[in-house]
Amino acid sequence: MKRKRSLLLIPLVVGAVLVAPQAAHADDASYRTLSTASNPDWMRSLPDSRSLSALSIPGTHETLSILGGSLTQTQENFGESAATLTAQLTAGIRMIDVRARVNSGNTFTIHHGATYQNANFDDVLTKLSSFLSAHPGETVVLRFKQECTGEIGSCTDASGQNGFTDIFDGYTARYLGLFWAPSVSRTAKASVPTLGAVRGKVVLAAMHGPRGGNFAGYGLSQFSGWNDGSSTYVQDNYTVSSVGAIATKRDQVRRFLDVTSAADPSLMYVNFASGSSLFAQPYQVAGGSLGVQGVNPFLLIYLNEGPEVHTPVVRTGVIVLDFPGGGLIDKIISHNI
Repeated sequence: MKRKRSLLLIPLVVGAVLVAPQAAHADDASYRTLSTASNPDWMRSLPDSRSLSALSIPGTHETLSILGGSLTQTQENFGESAATLTAQLTAGIRMIDVRARVNSGNTFTIHHGATYQNANFDDVLTKLSSFLSAHPGETVVLRFKQECTGEIGSCTDASGQNGFTDIFDGYTARYLGLFWAPSVSRTAKASVPTLGAVRGKVVLAAMHGPRGGNFAGYGLSQFSGWNDGSSTYVQDNYTVSSVGAIATKRDQVRRFLDVTSAADPSLMYVNFASGSSLFAQPYQVAGGSLGVQGVNPFLLIYLNEGPEVHTPVVRTGVIVLDFPGGGLIDKIISHNI
């Protein structure tokens, strides 16, 4: 599959200032054309008895990171105050990755590092509630993370506030019935549910601290070992040191995809296709750069290849993407038929 490209302008570092490149890629089916997909009810026709672990689910990494320049942005901007989330859900995204700062008044604001993404957690939950009310056959899986470390390049939580989990519990109490209760019990992690048990609900997969620690009592028990980066059921090798290293990231995604496809369908796998560094920014890893194929076009090609090339993928698990295109979202969803 050939991809049209516009003129590539190489990012320059002048002192400590990054000169952001202009758009380096033309949109295509794999990259940055999310609005071409429309799958608001794709789960509705699936049987209630099917486990979430058996599904092929498209997701987004840093779901609401739409501001801050090429080092920070990971998703197309369809509007602030979590309007971008609604666009993703309509396209078919069913796992989201949300990062929060503790703000005054025991509230959460949405950040990527030091950059406020012009959205609050109330915006996120309101949009989720509206979408699931309109599409009650669907469910949304959430990975939620405390973003601020207080270090250079990160944010700092507001002082004098309640603990992160206490603030989170306040939200679940106000949005009563939105979350699947066993995943937010605070007393024990839950088993992976069937789709019928969670239709119309948000399932918390994991809740992480600012350096990756896994909060006890929240999320799914299968992800107890998921802290920062990869674990048995999660591939999240997020450091891509250079454009040349995108090839390594592609291979990590492919190998984990093959493991997922061949594994027991009662086990849930999460495969992050995202990655970045100063010298390989999110849009480059996703779409490609300097003649190096990006992860997104590679994935679409790989999922489209027949048995004459390799063993076909029968289940993708959750694939978490930066700048997903509509064709790639559609292809992942098609594995549920």
